[in-house]
Amino acid sequence: MEERTDRQPHCIVLVFPVQGHINPLLQFSKRLQHKGVRVTLVTTHFIYKTLHKQSSTSISLESISDGFDEGGLGQAGSDKAYVETFWQVGPKSFTELLERLISSGNPFDCVVYDSFMPWALDIARKFGVTGAVFFTQSCAVNNIYYHTYKGNLKLPLSESEISLPGLPPLAPSDMPSYLNEMGVYPAFLEMVVNQFYHIEKVDWVLCNTFYELEQEVADWQGKIFQLRTIGPTIPSMFLEKRLQDDNGYGFSLFKPNNEACMKWLSDKPNRSVVYVSFGSLAVLDAEQVEEIAWGLKDSGCYFLWVVRASEKAKLPKDFVESSEKGFVVTWCPQLQVLEHEALGCFVTHCGWNSTLEALSLGVPMVAVPQWSDQSTNAKYIADFWKMGIKAEADKKGIMRREAMKKCIKEVLETERGKEMRRNAMKWKALAIKAFEEGGSSDKNTEEFVKHLVTSLNPKIEEQKIN
Repeated sequence: MEERTDRQPHCIVLVFPVQGHINPLLQFSKRLQHKGVRVTLVTTHFIYKTLHKQSSTSISLESISDGFDEGGLGQAGSDKAYVETFWQVGPKSFTELLERLISSGNPFDCVVYDSFMPWALDIARKFGVTGAVFFTQSCAVNNIYYHTYKGNLKLPLSESEISLPGLPPLAPSDMPSYLNEMGVYPAFLEMVVNQFYHIEKVDWVLCNTFYELEQEVADWQGKIFQLRTIGPTIPSMFLEKRLQDDNGYGFSLFKPNNEACMKWLSDKPNRSVVYVSFGSLAVLDAEQVEEIAWGLKDSGCYFLWVVRASEKAKLPKDFVESSEKGFVVTWCPQLQVLEHEALGCFVTHCGWNSTLEALSLGVPMVAVPQWSDQSTNAKYIADFWKMGIKAEADKKGIMRREAMKKCIKEVLETERGKEMRRNAMKWKALAIKAFEEGGSSDKNTEEFVKHLVTSLNPKIEEQKIN
């Protein structure tokens, strides 16, 4: 394409259909849109019908089939059945969508795809456009999976200490659960390892982190492939505040109880509330839910606890009614809660999005990892970034009420807790700096946009440069 065109560059952004992947790709889409790129976000038919869209969101939304259009993963019955069917149906459905966009006079210049779906690179190549892979997890976790993919990390894990280039020494318990608990999630293990399919042939490798947070591993990966850190992908008004209308994610699979949560927080003393949430996917044993409940109550602290509707039956009988200092909700506006001056600490499963949100808002954490990348994230939170403490589990894998109480007290009431908060505020400042004009993530995003514009109008851009 040599002639000048006045149209905006157009990116197709393909997301894996879970909330923890939708949010970061949506936020990156907003950054692109702010810099003059038109974006179409693509999810599955089932998620498309389920999403609650805020009126402030102007990103276009399209959908494809994963083979389970009426119920998604729940309809599939198992992760293995879901992934196998999606990988058969998805590429054909995505290709048909792109052909339909072109035939309707809606051309595109780039496919940004969730790293969980590497088959999208082949489709981008078929249409002759830029292919950019987007990693929703940390550089550290990606590095572990990369070495597994390359055969440098042998499974099952047998060493007491694991040393990999670009990473500090890690114990097996610090590794992602897919590697440490072989056979539990075989389809997901295959999916996370195969994220690196043809990684050397991808035009752009984008990662939801910021350079200052993971400098050593980012430098190492940058020698292997075209890595660009473009995070943390949270709404601008909770970060550097350059995008005035970006005050929420915009799409959600859950309806938060915003007004009730914020009203409850409003009259609580500064840094007195314990916020507890285990994200959108984690399923806890009833015994673990009970231990958390009594640990919160025994702490004597105010607490705001998110217990999804599907998990509420696991709460102890009459716990909600008898908890004078607690408030239990099915979902809440997490960013607003983390930002609130009443918040003292965050008891979290250490999902990467929640970790980045707490870090970006300067909130110390009590780490209670459950599965996937969460144990690795917890290790970094406690031992490397030193902005939290990991609650230890017993031999059954249950965090007992005494451990919960002890960790909360340590964060809220000790000198070590004050140090965690100071470190959290340090990371907050660096996260903000990354997205200020000329910051590491802003610069990388700008470079990506410039590539798209140059590809669209090569002669004009060449003249500008010269």
